[in-house]
Parts: sequence; structure tokens; C-alpha cells
Amino acid sequence: MNSIKSRAIALLSDGTVKRVIGWEKGEGEFDWSPALFETAEEMNSFVYGEYAGSNLSKYCLKFNLSEGKTLVILKPCDTLSFNQLLHEHRLSREKFYIIGAGCKGMKDENGKLLKCNTCKGKDFEVYDEIIDDEESRKPLNTFDRMIGVSELEKMTAEERYEFWRGELSRCIRCNACRNVCPACTCVKCVFDNPASGVQSKAPVTDFEENMFHIIRAFHVAGRCTDCGECSRVCPQNIPLHLLNRKFIKDMNELYGEHQAGIGEEERTPLTSYTKEDAEPSIVHERGNA
Repeated sequence: MNSIKSRAIALLSDGTVKRVIGWEKGEGEFDWSPALFETAEEMNSFVYGEYAGSNLSKYCLKFNLSEGKTLVILKPCDTLSFNQLLHEHRLSREKFYIIGAGCKGMKDENGKLLKCNTCKGKDFEVYDEIIDDEESRKPLNTFDRMIGVSELEKMTAEERYEFWRGELSRCIRCNACRNVCPACTCVKCVFDNPASGVQSKAPVTDFEENMFHIIRAFHVAGRCTDCGECSRVCPQNIPLHLLNRKFIKDMNELYGEHQAGIGEEERTPLTSYTKEDAEPSIVHERGNA
């Protein structure tokens, strides 16, 4: 952490960057929150370590048009989200200085973060420099991230419906999942637009409870990097990542393996069309299975 902190201070001090997006401790032991630092003195509260679980890519959007460069600290999995935002022309690469931070797996008050159990690798997709060590480059012990989806697929349609009704009924529409998601970048969300016909803060019916999350899952399909932020911040512990992973699993099986945020700009499985694509009837049958 000290090497990342000292390097960030040096880049601030020599004018290479105007600000730093990082983490600072909150009131609780596990409460490490995204924070903005604009001076070397403010960097005294900067922290990086096992509770720096937040994906800072989303916070870059605010500074894309700001004067000067913004330094952002990104873990390997976070660089997928940043790179996907570059693909979508939501961020300008020249406006950011990226330090790739080595990661040995992050924790929360319950132990290892859910997304770290299914680590997608230790490589950085985009960076200006990497501050890492040999130990953090070793692959983490990981689990098949689609196990939860496969278990849901074993259920009958009625059982799956009841499962999601039970989970989504706890939603309090705090919008934490939407606000933290790097793939949710609309200037004005349809659910905040009074002219949309679906604006609401709290769901009035069970249909509205379903609608918000289903529309959001469709919105990020093909663009979700599976960073797990939606489930991490949910105060009701709803496994929202399962909705996104179901889309990812289906797209991989129907259109070929795809990881959002990898490589140069490219069209996603849902925005590319070939003669070999699955027929609509096949997609429909899978949805009813």
C-alpha cells in the first residue's frame, strides 16, 4: 500500500495528475470507501489493502471532462470495467492515469468477497504502470462462477419464479446496485424519468419489483464484466449477480465465449449478427426451459 500511496503523491506533486480516486477508511473496521484526493496532504487518509473491494471504474465518469488527468487505482478485475467503458466511448483514455494495483483477494465483514471466490485472473487489461508483487500475481483458488446459475436451471419454471419472487420482494429500491454498476451510465435512468411511464422510487406491486431488476439486467447484457458490485452493495443481500451471470452463460453457449472488457473495441454478442447465430426459436425454447 505504501508504494501505491507514495507513487500517487509523487504524481500529484509533480502535476502529472490533478486528483486521485482511491479509498479511505470509514467509521467501521471493514468500511473502506471510494474517496477523492486532490492534495498530497489529503493523501494521508488513503488506504489500499484487503478491504478495498470497491470497483473504482464507475467513479471515473464524473471526471472524464475535468481539467487535467485523474489518477485511478484499479485492481485486475476492475480494469475490465474501465476498458469496457472505453469501448463504449464513455471514458477518454488520455484523461486518466491508471495504476494497476496487485490484488490477493478482497474481504468484507463476512470473509472473502463473493466476486473474489470466482476471480477472473490477475492480468491487467489497461494500465499506465503496475505496482504489484510476485505473491499477488499467483492465481487465486477459484470456483466455477456458474454453479449458482446451474442450480437455478435445475429448478422448474415455477420454482425459479418463486425463488426470484422471494429474493426481489426484499428490494427497497435504494438504487445502490444501479448507482454502483459500471455498465449503468445513462445520463438519466428510465426509472427516474417521469415521462417514461415506469418512474417510481418504491415498487407498488410485485410486478414493479420484478420489472426494475429484469430491465436493468437486459440493459447491461453483453456489457456486464461480472464485477459483482451489484450484489456487494445490496443492503438486502439479494444475489443480483445471478441474473447477470445467467445472461453471460446463455450468451457464451449461444454465441461463443465472451468476456466484456477484454481487448480492443469490439461488438458484443448481442450487437453482432452472423448467419451462424442461434435462431429466435432456440433462444425462446431455452428461456422457457
